[in-house]
Amino acid sequence: MAKIGFIGTGIMGQPMAANLQKAGHQLFLSEHHGKAPQALIDAGAVALASPQQVAQEAEFIIVMVPDTPQVEDVLFRTDGVAAGLSPNKVVIDMSSISPTATKSFAAKINEHGAQYLDAPVSGGEVGAKAGTLSIMIGGEPQTFERALPLFQAMGKNITLVGGNGDGQTAKVANQIIVALNIQAVAEALLFAAKNGADPAKVREALMGGFASSKILEVHGERMIKGTFDPGFRINLHQKDLNLALAGAKELGINLPNTAGTQQVFSTCNALGGGNWDHSALIKGLEHMANFSIRDQ
Repeated sequence: MAKIGFIGTGIMGQPMAANLQKAGHQLFLSEHHGKAPQALIDAGAVALASPQQVAQEAEFIIVMVPDTPQVEDVLFRTDGVAAGLSPNKVVIDMSSISPTATKSFAAKINEHGAQYLDAPVSGGEVGAKAGTLSIMIGGEPQTFERALPLFQAMGKNITLVGGNGDGQTAKVANQIIVALNIQAVAEALLFAAKNGADPAKVREALMGGFASSKILEVHGERMIKGTFDPGFRINLHQKDLNLALAGAKELGINLPNTAGTQQVFSTCNALGGGNWDHSALIKGLEHMANFSIRDQ
C-alpha cells in the first residue's frame, strides 16, 4: 500500500482517486480550494488543509487540475506541494498542461531532491471511472517503475514516452487527433443530413468501413441524439489546442487544420457552449450552416 496525495478531485480526478483506493492505497486530499468529496472520505481518505500538508504525509503526490497556472499554484504557492517535499518523494502531474512549463516545474521539484513525472491521460470520464485511461508519461525510467502500480490502478495503455515534458507533448498530439476527428465526423454528418440522408443511417453505414472510429461510434451518436453533457468540455479542449498552436509557433511549424477546428470551438463558445461536451462542436458547424441534423 502506498501513501498517495491526490490534489484535484473533479470530474476526472475523483474516479481516478477512487480507483487508487480500490487498489488498497491510502489517500490524502487537500481542502485548500474546497471540501474533499465525501465519498472518498467515507472510503478512508484523509482531508488536510493544504498541498504542503499532503506532500508531507504522502510518498507520491498526484496533481489533476485544469491548466498550467493551477498546477503552478498547487506546486509552488507558499503552502504548496514543494514546501512539503523531502528527498525521494514523487510528484506526478496528471493534468494536461504546457510541455515547456512542465520541464521548468520538474527542474524546480528536482531541486528538493524529489522526482517528477508528467502523466496526462486520455479516455475521459468513462475511462477514469472504468480505470481504462491511456496514460502518457515523461520522466526517469526508475521513477516510472516506482509509480507503475499507481498507473495500473487508473489505466490500461501506459507508456513511458521519454523525459519530462514528453508525456505532455504526447497528450497535446492526442488532443490534435481527437479534435480533428470530431470535426471530420461532424462535417460528414452535417453534409449527409443537409443532402437529405438520415445521419443515423449514414453513421451506421460508415461504422462498417474504413471511416470507422471511436469518435464516429461514441461522439457520432452524441451528435445525432443531441446529448452534449460533458464528458470533456469544449473550453478544456480549447485549452489543449491553444497549447498545440502555441507550441507550433515556438517550433516554427503550421497546424492549419488544428487552427480551423479551434475556430469552430470558438463559435461554440460564442454560443454559450464552453461547458458543452466537445462532441457539440457540430453545433458550431450547424450554426454557420443555419441547419441542424436533428431537426429534419
